[in-house]
Amino acid sequence: MLELLREFYRDKVALRQRHLSSAQVVSDYNFNNSYQYVIAREDMHVRWLADAVTDLSGRNEDVAADDAIEPRATGRDAQQSALKTDSADAGRFIEGWRRRIEALPNARHRTMLNVILGETLEHKRFFDLALAGRNDLLGRRADGAGTGNGVMGERWVGDITK
Repeated sequence: MLELLREFYRDKVALRQRHLSSAQVVSDYNFNNSYQYVIAREDMHVRWLADAVTDLSGRNEDVAADDAIEPRATGRDAQQSALKTDSADAGRFIEGWRRRIEALPNARHRTMLNVILGETLEHKRFFDLALAGRNDLLGRRADGAGTGNGVMGERWVGDITK
């Protein structure tokens, strides 16, 4: 059980790191917001997995960032490439783990891993919808409301105390 959880942890951290890299090239405001949502959920998944490993007296190993995942294309091509890769990676992750999880005798861990798989399927759906050009992935804006020209290069601009 411990080794399976550690392996799942490594795979999930690798997906999260890929999504962090993708978010750097996905400049469409709506699509980038979806990446922020996905990454936040994956932060929780990683926390759950780390706690489960620790509960079994195990230790999590650090997963090194993979510099090779940086998209070579730029602009819209980089965005499309990131979305396609992330959709395919999510699909492989789900298929690779589904049967292994179904066979687990520990209901607590099986349920946790199934929740993570279910949310990863939701993330795949976001990537697929973004590829199809849907911009209402996390909801719809009021009529006339806009986002400007994409994601800002810096998160905080200006002095918020003024």
